[in-house]
Amino acid sequence: MTTMGRVTVERTLYKDRTDPGARAVAATEARLGIIGGFWTPEAGKQAAWVVSQMTPALAEELFGRVGNMSPSTSSLGRLPSHLHGAWEDDRKAFEAELRAVTVIPEGTASLAVSLDGVLIPMRDGGAVETRERAAREGRTSQGPAGYREASCATISFCDSDGDLISAIRTARMPEFKKRTLKASLLLELRSIWEQHPELPVVKLADAAKDNWDFLGREVPVGDDLVDYFHATEHLNHALAAAYGDGTRETRFRFEELKVILRDDEGGVDRVIASLRYLRDKHPRRKVLERELKFFRRNRQRMRYWEFVEKGLPIGSGVVEAACKTLVAHRLKQSGMRWAHEGGQGILTTRGWSQSGRFDQAWALLAATFQVQVTILNNVIAISAARKSR
Repeated sequence: MTTMGRVTVERTLYKDRTDPGARAVAATEARLGIIGGFWTPEAGKQAAWVVSQMTPALAEELFGRVGNMSPSTSSLGRLPSHLHGAWEDDRKAFEAELRAVTVIPEGTASLAVSLDGVLIPMRDGGAVETRERAAREGRTSQGPAGYREASCATISFCDSDGDLISAIRTARMPEFKKRTLKASLLLELRSIWEQHPELPVVKLADAAKDNWDFLGREVPVGDDLVDYFHATEHLNHALAAAYGDGTRETRFRFEELKVILRDDEGGVDRVIASLRYLRDKHPRRKVLERELKFFRRNRQRMRYWEFVEKGLPIGSGVVEAACKTLVAHRLKQSGMRWAHEGGQGILTTRGWSQSGRFDQAWALLAATFQVQVTILNNVIAISAARKSR
């Protein structure tokens, strides 16, 4: 399959005749770098980008309408898994090369590093077993059976007002403790910071314990900050428990306190005092006690006024958006269930695209399919040998 459509090429196969188990080699394919025995490098590049953005069925329709090539849905569907295997074989070396050519955008005044997760439907997620076990126990299965948590990480380049300029976005399929993603994120951040140690680093995330076990303890540079918008959600929950969900008093107090939380020196202490008063006034409302503990526990990570004064980012919206645009929009469509290889192939190429790295990464990957071929002398063609006999 070429970018101009399917072509038929007669090519010679070579094989070590002294080894009965040896596979035949198509030297033409090896020299051209044919991917999966089907795609020319440029056709594979186009197909990989398109299938990372949409389903194989829609990709087939798109190519049919554009009219340059006409790969089938099944060929497009197999491509991410094939690319995943080739990339993962040398992933660490490839990522090192990408880090080496990373360009810091002009106007960057600070870095924000963030981590988050999103549930996706898995083929091996245990949905059937979960429902069967619940049925045997005489109950209805609760929650998203068959889903597991994929992970997302971002390094954001921010201007002097703390606003986003661009970001490096990565995602991994479900894995214990997000180990691969965390290791890659550390190396990425270290590479940037060692070249630009003058850039302040903000570690931004929601209040999940695993996030801060990693960001707070293992990331060697930067200041910790709970995402401001996540904090305001907890504030709203507390006020709704005291004044009623959606009431005028809840809305008024929320608008007042969220500004205090962000802009006042010691704003988090004023919020804690307000919630403590409401907790004492309504001692039976457990939500108030829970949210009060949340603000107390994360008090040192809520110095928003200080970060705003310095022009640093206070929200982790970039990684939350990555969970949606990088992962959910592609992997959580109706009826989808994912195996690890296919899903990771999508996330890897989609991450390149959303990080402005697609062309550089593809050049590294495509080169692995290309082999320098030396044709030996005194090679006997099987067809010629048969005729001579």
